[in-house]
Amino acid sequence: MKNRPPALAPIGQARRGLSFIFCLLACLGLSPWAHAQGAMELAKTRHCLSCHAVDKKVVGPSYLDVAIKYSKDPLAKDRLAHKIIHGGSGSWGVIPMPANPQVSVEESKTLSTWILQLKAP
Repeated sequence: MKNRPPALAPIGQARRGLSFIFCLLACLGLSPWAHAQGAMELAKTRHCLSCHAVDKKVVGPSYLDVAIKYSKDPLAKDRLAHKIIHGGSGSWGVIPMPANPQVSVEESKTLSTWILQLKAP
């Protein structure tokens, strides 16, 4: 180690090790940022953002509001995935959510997982 006291050398090695792990996860698409970016792109391509936004009500509720509402529901991921594909009504007022049969089961689970992981800033 250059100009580091011997006691601090392991800290530098640990930082390099963590950097390597984060880079590896990002390259594999496993980082939280990569997942969020992929889910946002999926929401765009599946036209979810026509009615929803992350942090504000559009036609439907914001994704943050959905995450808060379902935060204590252990079955929320599957409930939301089902609602994404089949639509629903009554949960957020009188405007129904239309069905989205073009969204696969896997895509709906990706979206519901992402939505439920959102946290208010």
